[in-house]
Amino acid sequence: MTDDTLLHDPTVELTRELIRFDTSNYGEGKSKGETECAEFLAARFEKLGLTIDMFESAPRRTSFVTRIEGTDRSKPALVVHGHTDVVPADPAQWSVNPFEAVVKDGCVWGRGAVDMKNMDAMIVTAIEEIFANGQRPSRDLIVAMFADEENGGQFGSHYAVRERPELFKGATTAISEVGGYSVTIGDERAYLVQTGEKAMLWIKLRVHKPAGHGSRVVPAEQNAISTLARAIARLAEHEWPIMLNDTTERMVRELAELLKMDPSDPQKIAENSGKAAGFLTASLRTTSNPTMLQAGYKHNVIPEEATVAIDVRPFPGKEDEILREIQQIVGDEVEIEVSWRDVGAEAPASGPLFDAAVTALRKHDPGARVIPYFLSAGTDNKALSKLGIHGYGFAPLKLPAELDFPGMFHGIDERVPLDALVFGRHVLRDFLLEY
Repeated sequence: MTDDTLLHDPTVELTRELIRFDTSNYGEGKSKGETECAEFLAARFEKLGLTIDMFESAPRRTSFVTRIEGTDRSKPALVVHGHTDVVPADPAQWSVNPFEAVVKDGCVWGRGAVDMKNMDAMIVTAIEEIFANGQRPSRDLIVAMFADEENGGQFGSHYAVRERPELFKGATTAISEVGGYSVTIGDERAYLVQTGEKAMLWIKLRVHKPAGHGSRVVPAEQNAISTLARAIARLAEHEWPIMLNDTTERMVRELAELLKMDPSDPQKIAENSGKAAGFLTASLRTTSNPTMLQAGYKHNVIPEEATVAIDVRPFPGKEDEILREIQQIVGDEVEIEVSWRDVGAEAPASGPLFDAAVTALRKHDPGARVIPYFLSAGTDNKALSKLGIHGYGFAPLKLPAELDFPGMFHGIDERVPLDALVFGRHVLRDFLLEY
């Protein structure tokens, strides 16, 4: 199809419409809100005759859930979920306006084109196509559009699981973002299906020292900023050891086979996995990155306090151990405050759901290699796991080899190819009909 034809494809059109809703989420409860975007999507489902459960966890923090009856109600239900918020975007850093949904070079550009308004559009239009054809999914679908995923889901999925667990009754599996997309490894295209994700620790390191005049001679150990800077450097230089679980062991084996490499060096294999290397190397070890630094209020005043936010992603069950190790690394003068903590999870990398994902992908890309991987970040699957629901990342996209799709999560100039959106809708439609 030509770009002109693709522009009128329903998934492309809806992706662009969703990007134009500025749902920027600044974290810690600060957000432009998801209400208008949620209401817009809910109206699409209402046109199909579906009943919408819409709720606010706080003013303008709107989520909704709807249930679609499947043809075989003896099967457990599947949760198909997206989030409508996005991380902020500074227009000055972009080559296009991040909220205009510009189309150029065969792609839709804008905040959310990758994370995750593309998948939101694929979900809605795949279900609309199923209804238009007079069909129904194989099993009950519980479709959710959550607020606040970019803040750990505190005002979205976690609120829904805590306050409205009955909405997810009968579900045992879920699919959402950050999986199912293709990467080129060696000379072969492979699809990465996410079968687990790390735990989450958002912490702040805080140092208190005496305040004073900026012109004085102050030893580094008596300056809050200097003390914190040294602690940050020690943590940044710390090399966390490689850890493997069932998913990453299989991932390494299959990547090694593709790359014709010895599987005994997981780090080297991950580093050679092309555009996926950033995600895959991080899936092999704990990560701890400083993300926000705060100190001082005037140029000539030595502040009494300095803080830094650290995004820590440990393996599930290792959270307390990692916190203790971080305290040893940064030293006793540094206080650790946990701002947000969330679970990790790992689902089976085999069985009916994974097999159905493989079948759907191969129907539209015959002979496709499908590899499970362990996400170094997190999704709303964390909240659903508290209800015993196994979560997967399956937002299928067939992507050109030169596009660094994983690198655009939370990055500049997010974009997704038009034909990849159409491919994704077709794969998702067939998956929902068969699984």
